[in-house]
Amino acid sequence: MSAAIVLGFMLLACLGLPIAFAMGVAAMAALWVTGVDFSMVPQRMMHAVNSFPLMSIPFFMLAGELMIKAGIVERLISLANSVVGRVRGGMAHVTMLSGAGLATVSGAAVSDASALSAILVPSLSKIYDRQFAAALVAAAANLGPILPPSGAMIVYAFMAGSSVSVGGLFMAGVVPGIIICVGFMLLCSWIAGRRGWAVTGDPFSVKNVLVELRRSLIVLLMPVIVIGGIVGGAFTATEGAAIAVVYSLAIGFLITRKLSLRDLPGIVVRAGITSAVVGALIAFASIITYLMTVDLLPQQLSVLLRAMTTDPLVFMGLVAVILFIVGMFLESNAAYIMLVPLLHPIALQYGIDPLHFGFVFVLNLVIGMLTPPVGVVLFVVSGVTQVPMRELVKSVWPFITLMYAVLALCIFFPAIVTTLPRALGY
Repeated sequence: MSAAIVLGFMLLACLGLPIAFAMGVAAMAALWVTGVDFSMVPQRMMHAVNSFPLMSIPFFMLAGELMIKAGIVERLISLANSVVGRVRGGMAHVTMLSGAGLATVSGAAVSDASALSAILVPSLSKIYDRQFAAALVAAAANLGPILPPSGAMIVYAFMAGSSVSVGGLFMAGVVPGIIICVGFMLLCSWIAGRRGWAVTGDPFSVKNVLVELRRSLIVLLMPVIVIGGIVGGAFTATEGAAIAVVYSLAIGFLITRKLSLRDLPGIVVRAGITSAVVGALIAFASIITYLMTVDLLPQQLSVLLRAMTTDPLVFMGLVAVILFIVGMFLESNAAYIMLVPLLHPIALQYGIDPLHFGFVFVLNLVIGMLTPPVGVVLFVVSGVTQVPMRELVKSVWPFITLMYAVLALCIFFPAIVTTLPRALGY
């Protein structure tokens, strides 16, 4: 039955049916073939999405949309430019720091890619070739799900159950996220030096940095308040996400004054559509998860993997290979929802730290958002910048390679991931 579900799902997805509905049709077909009562379907679907922690997803989506519309990207760019604009590859560094700053308020790569592409690529194209400019933005946007808050980590923690906390997973991404960001900047410096790109930007000025820091301070306080409150136990992730929405509204209406009542319907609709897609995936996947549990697939998969290896590192390597392939062809939220209930319990049997495995899992699929043929960030950047996909893929490979190098470091040296959350009591 499990094999039939997977094959049916892959066939329908390849034919172009939306992923959520491909899951639903495959599940319904399996129910019909096996004679299981259809009355369990609405109960399972409702139970899967009727969750207080899941409410954090639409709130964080809404907060991210509001902050982007409120003009925070321009302030982050100005601050980054005042710090690193006058070095070789300076605008590339500005792009990476802007992506990291935006990641701390949005938590989603797609919205970051859209905002950064529209704002930065015209300026970047005057200094670098347009293909490299688009690749820079795609790499910077991919920091969104790695640095907290992260929508991907919320979905993972929900699917993994009580063994993984959202706050702990947020903190697990801080050190690797910083390593990736710094690695991107070093890579940009090397590429700029190799290609002989001129130094641009205004000379460094402490006064200018302080002015821009003052302008951006209200924006930088948001992740401190929201993430700090979640980690400190002052409020839950859902309550923190709601606070982020209120904070974003206050900035947009009272500080930058770039938000208007006319903007709100469109912002709410965009956030609602994204959240509805995730909710539909979770609802339909709950039927598949139930059928696979009835079919004893998790137990069979555990026996198979344990027969192949008893070494946790080898298991992590096998999972990385599986997720590399899955990430190339499957939308990341669908992959979390289908694979976390299968692989997370097996990781616990191997004695792997749940936060370590969770972050490695998330990072695998985040990289998949940059890999063809179904790299969603690539599609967004290509669509906004009008850079052909083939040219964009050629320019983005160095950044993908660096992310895989950091992934390998995180697998072999778990302390990179676990030290900070453990120090904070997770």
